[in-house]
Amino acid sequence: MNVNQQTPMASPYGPPQPGYGQPSYAPLGGGYPGPYGPYNGPAAAYQPGAPPQGPARGPLTSAPRPVSTPQAYSQYPQGDSQNGPPPMDHSMAQPAHRSPVSQPYSQGAMNLSGPHPSYSQQYGAPPPMQQVTNQMSGMQIGSGPPTSVGPGYAHHPSSQPPISAAYSSAAPPSYTQAPPPLSAAPSQPPPPSEPAASQPYYGGPPPPQQQPFPSAHHPSQPFVSSSPYLGPPSQPQAPPVSQQQSFPPGPPAQQPFPNSAPPVSQASYSGPPLTQHSFPPSSQSGPFPPISISSSQYPGPQPQSQPGPPPFHSGPSPRGPIPPPSMSQQQANHLPPGPMQQQQPPQPGMQGGYPTQQNGAFGQPRGPQPGYAGPQYPGQQNYGAGPAPAPAPPAQKRLDPDSIPSPIQVIEDDRVNKSSEPFTTGVRGQAPPLVTTNFQVKDQGNASPRFIRCTAYNMPCTADMAKQSQVPLAAVIKPLAMLPPDETPPYIVDHGDGGPIRCNRCKAYMCPYMQFIEGGRRFQCGFCSCVTEVPPHYFQHLDHTGKRVDCYDRPELSQGSYEFVATVDYCKNNKLPQPPSFIFFIDVSYNAVKSGMVKIVCQELKTLLDYLPRENPEADSVVRVGFVTYNKVLHFYNVKSSLAQPQMMVVSDVSDMFLPLLDGFLVGVNDSRMVIESLLDQIPEMFADTRETETVFGPVIQAGLEALKAADCAGKLFVFHSTLPIAEAPGKLKNREDKKLVGTDKEKSLFQPQSGFYSNLSKECVAQGCCVDLFLFPNQYVDVATLGVVPVSTGGSVYKYTYFQAETDRERFLNDLRRDVQKPMGFDAVMRVRTSTGIRATDFFGSFFMSNTTDVELAGLDCDKTVTVEFRHDDKLSEDTGALMQCAVLYTSCSGQRRLRVHNMAVNCCSQLADLYRNCETDTIINFFSKYAYRSILNTPTKTVRDTMVNQCAQILACYRKNCASPSSAGQLILPECMKLLPVYLNCVLKSDVLQPGADISLDDRAYLRQLLSCMDVSESHIFFYPRLLPLVKLDGGSLPMAVRNSEERLSKGGVYLLETGLHLFLWVGANAQQELLSNIFGTPTFSQIDPNMTSLPELDNPFSQRLREIIDSFRSQRSRYMKLMVVKQEDKAELIFKHFLCEDKSTNGGASYVDFLCHMHKEIRQLLS
Repeated sequence: MNVNQQTPMASPYGPPQPGYGQPSYAPLGGGYPGPYGPYNGPAAAYQPGAPPQGPARGPLTSAPRPVSTPQAYSQYPQGDSQNGPPPMDHSMAQPAHRSPVSQPYSQGAMNLSGPHPSYSQQYGAPPPMQQVTNQMSGMQIGSGPPTSVGPGYAHHPSSQPPISAAYSSAAPPSYTQAPPPLSAAPSQPPPPSEPAASQPYYGGPPPPQQQPFPSAHHPSQPFVSSSPYLGPPSQPQAPPVSQQQSFPPGPPAQQPFPNSAPPVSQASYSGPPLTQHSFPPSSQSGPFPPISISSSQYPGPQPQSQPGPPPFHSGPSPRGPIPPPSMSQQQANHLPPGPMQQQQPPQPGMQGGYPTQQNGAFGQPRGPQPGYAGPQYPGQQNYGAGPAPAPAPPAQKRLDPDSIPSPIQVIEDDRVNKSSEPFTTGVRGQAPPLVTTNFQVKDQGNASPRFIRCTAYNMPCTADMAKQSQVPLAAVIKPLAMLPPDETPPYIVDHGDGGPIRCNRCKAYMCPYMQFIEGGRRFQCGFCSCVTEVPPHYFQHLDHTGKRVDCYDRPELSQGSYEFVATVDYCKNNKLPQPPSFIFFIDVSYNAVKSGMVKIVCQELKTLLDYLPRENPEADSVVRVGFVTYNKVLHFYNVKSSLAQPQMMVVSDVSDMFLPLLDGFLVGVNDSRMVIESLLDQIPEMFADTRETETVFGPVIQAGLEALKAADCAGKLFVFHSTLPIAEAPGKLKNREDKKLVGTDKEKSLFQPQSGFYSNLSKECVAQGCCVDLFLFPNQYVDVATLGVVPVSTGGSVYKYTYFQAETDRERFLNDLRRDVQKPMGFDAVMRVRTSTGIRATDFFGSFFMSNTTDVELAGLDCDKTVTVEFRHDDKLSEDTGALMQCAVLYTSCSGQRRLRVHNMAVNCCSQLADLYRNCETDTIINFFSKYAYRSILNTPTKTVRDTMVNQCAQILACYRKNCASPSSAGQLILPECMKLLPVYLNCVLKSDVLQPGADISLDDRAYLRQLLSCMDVSESHIFFYPRLLPLVKLDGGSLPMAVRNSEERLSKGGVYLLETGLHLFLWVGANAQQELLSNIFGTPTFSQIDPNMTSLPELDNPFSQRLREIIDSFRSQRSRYMKLMVVKQEDKAELIFKHFLCEDKSTNGGASYVDFLCHMHKEIRQLLS
């Protein structure tokens, strides 16, 4: 639904937030164009409010480069972002160093923050600005002017009525990203020469002479956007957002802010972000170094999505005059009107000079919004916009979605800024590029982000500080992650019979954090500081810097990740392990046979057995295989190579499971190929006419466990199962599906296993190294919560194919099975995480078993599994030494070799909250929060879990607001730069099917998703919660089209879109899609002839079809599960499923839209602050 057309907030969160208007997001330092408007394309031309030229702020050199600056979201200006009309100073003129034009226009770049641009007259006189406030219940308008400290907004004392009858809005909340906390000061000391100027980073008012307010623009001169407006349509009547806005002439030139302090250059800025406080110091004096700009994403296929000019930069100021911070419009694309160029007002009906398109088309402008004066925040007068006209009738218009932080914009900026250079891991505490960015990693002493991602790369020094901020301290570890072909896998180090070198006290393994002393004869442990003798065979001299001469020849001294060959001391019972075995258990009950599953599995296994995992691609796999079929009884098969035909042995006493044969059950594939193929041909025929509908499940796992015990090896069971196991046997289950419990306090019981039987069985499996992968083919309730206990506890996986149909689901199932059999994995694994003094690992999330508080035991560990570890303080940390963690995984490789894989990570420590907020990674925080919440529903009602999550998120943002942002009105929502997407992503978690189910989702699906998420890595959880929506417009070239935000209002009836959720792919076809497009994709020119049941696209001989199929294949190759393609025609019944994944919209199950949730978060934050 069009967010702008929603009825006044009927979100779960209640009435509109008082005072929460449209926040405009003026990034603080770096990043958003003022109104968090649509993407202005990297703005080359705008250097966000840099301080005026002159000595002020030369490149900073003193401080280390902050990683990412906190940007606050303020509704009230704060710090750097301002909300008023553009200041008038020299900055109005366009500095010579930027080319004014090339900015793509951002859609909706509304100044959220500034007085709303006055919309061009052609839309009629502006409605009074107060109107919003009437509706926004509770925002008091007009509380006093912001303090001089960071007045992002100052009221103009003498505001005049807008000159150009264009509509002037109240200053909407500006999204300012917070100005730097004081503590951040070190990162950029103000140059002595101009105290005031340096404030812009911070937020003091600008010196008068430099900012005469609006009057400096020609009063009546409208700003015109120079590029087409690509925003999603909204109400037809509203003026396009970025239309020429004429700012009312302001008070006379240097109107001091009421506060008496002269406004800083950020003062009333509504435009692109001003510099943020934490700019990396840099020595350039020219345009600023790029920093992520967060303007909001363009909804349509933007032509301008090209990287284009550099994004807004924050950083040292350019020498020349800077464009006025205050025009968000001006900002990127809107050239500042000024002496340099007068822009003409758009013709009526044109958006910034481009023809308007009708609603629904990509790129169409929002219609005029009558009288939307922009929300007013309490205390916020319409700065710079002349006195507000009398309150208008309550036609409430709400926060413009283009004015709030856009995930697409943040992703795009990160890609532009960080994909070109390799990410080197040698710098402690450096946050990596986002998971959505393609980048190369060079290991220089810390583990690659492909192995470990942290929620914070700058940990608080004390427990009190951690508690105050509420930012979770956690690491998501993927020990056996696959690396791209251009990166070197971890080296294998063999120290012979002596084994790896370790600290005597804490047993940490040799790593780059060990300090060699006494000429190299001893080393001091970086984790516990204990001194240990260096064994004679490992001795080496030190160079003049104290490093070993052979430092760069030994991976364990120079790399963040490496492997040791383990000695017999690291093996079970002190004997080297046998190669692992794979056992296939095929359900042959009536449902399994009739669905076609049995036949497909048997056919596929004949070829799949040639692809069992191996380390040397040239050699044969040493993995042995066995086969069992079952319904109410189990059928074991002897496939010994000397037999002409396989032999079947039936065990009908399932209450006391035993293995009926030893010799001939587990065999080498090449030795027994003929017998195995004969068996796989016969199984579908033998059971073709079965009438047995009941199945067992517990005895199946017991049989596999007994077989592995008898062979004295670890291994994996592949179980293909179809129904609830109701036959008399251990582990028998009953149907307990009860929709009436959903939403009650008893709902949690539905996620807990029915009995303790499977928990005890999984404990035995882990002890033997028996991992279980379960493939489910249910047509009704099968109690995934109980059947999944063994797979989840043993490091296995659950795959679910509801209503399996051979013709449509075969491809998905076979791709999942092939990948599951072939992927690299380790068996019988134990993982331990060691940390330096001051913190310790206290909690673990994932698919594993723990018999004590420190060892994570995994019967199997594959390349897709992650273990998430939470850390707590047990002492103070030091800023000098930072915090260290070492993850060591002992496992048996698929060739039967015992190995130790070690990953090391060092992060910084800080005593200032600002440094913590500058170095967080939102995607990892969301991964942690979702796992924490999904686990909590086992013991807590889902509503309580959701409330707890909202509260913790509000505390994180309130702490930032209180301690790091410069003082400003409470009406302003201020978000840290690197957490500005926390609200949108958190809302996606809260609305997910597990925490807020719709009536149509089954308990089994919720249990399945809950288990699936527990071991997802950050890239998978990101796409799972915020799917990727690509407009398929032009697919030429190797790059993907720019994604658009997940909202129905971004869809054009004339377009075709691809939506990727990590588990599904949807191809949405608009009812008015062009014939040429349909012919290229489907081979048919008419919408009505498209078959909505197709699961793969026809292979047509045209470049568009080929490129689209390549994109789909590449998306599938990046995910651990095969994504089935669903074609969704607009207005078709399947569209409901598709819309369920448009997570910025209100959901049918009661989930809030992004806009409503942001208002709700703002209210929560204000309550905490008051």
